[in-house]
Amino acid sequence: MVGRTPADVSGYVLAGGRSSRMGQDKALLELAGKPLAQRAVEKLRQVCAEVSVVGNRAELEAYAPLVRDLHEGCGPLGGIEAALLQSARPWNLFMAVDMPFLPAGFLRAWVRKVAGLECARVALFTVDGRPQPALCLLHKDVAPFVGGAVTRGEFKLFPVLVEAGRELAAAQGIEFDRVFLNLPERSDAFEDFDAGWTPTEMQREAMHLWFANLNTPEEFAAAAAVAGVLDTD
Repeated sequence: MVGRTPADVSGYVLAGGRSSRMGQDKALLELAGKPLAQRAVEKLRQVCAEVSVVGNRAELEAYAPLVRDLHEGCGPLGGIEAALLQSARPWNLFMAVDMPFLPAGFLRAWVRKVAGLECARVALFTVDGRPQPALCLLHKDVAPFVGGAVTRGEFKLFPVLVEAGRELAAAQGIEFDRVFLNLPERSDAFEDFDAGWTPTEMQREAMHLWFANLNTPEEFAAAAAVAGVLDTD
C-alpha cells in the first residue's frame, strides 16, 4: 500500500540526553517489553527510508547505526548538526527517543505533506502554545545555521530553527510561513494531510499523549499504564 511505504527521508532518533531527571538512561528503559530506543527506531523505519540513532553511547548501536555528536554539552544541536552534515537526503526527520505515542501513520502523512512543498525548509508542531522542536523535519539547507549556532554557543533549538527559517525565507524572497511550517496540534489539522491517513478512535483519545516526553519515573509509570495504544499505526 502506497500510504504505508516509507518516505525518501532520513530519520534520526535523538538519544544523546543525560536523562538526569529520570535517574537512568531512559533510552534503554523498557516500555511494554521494549526499550524506548528500539520503539523509536521501529517507528521511524515505518516512516523513513533510512534510520539512525543520534548519541554517543555505544549501547545505542544495537538498534540502528549511530551518529555521534560533533560537540558535547550543547543539547540536541550537536547531534542534529552531525546528522544533517552526513545525511544523503534533502529531508531529515528528528524525533526524541522518549515520544513513544506518536502514530507512525501520522508521521508518514506529515512528512509526505511537508516534503512535497517546494519552499519548505523547517517543520514542527506547537502544542498548548508551546513549540515542540523535539519532533522536527529539517531540510539540509538548515545545517549551516545549526552549525553557526553551536559555534556561537547558542544551544536552544527552537530559536535557531526560527532564525534559519527567516534567513532562508529572505534569501528566497518569500513569506516566512512558507519556509517555516508550525502546525498546531489539533484534530482538524489532519484535514491538511493528503496521504490517506486518518487516526483511529483510540488514537484520537490518546492525542494528549502524542507529544508527551517521558522525563521522570512518574511520567514513565503513567505511560506504562496506558501502553495499549503504543503499537497502533
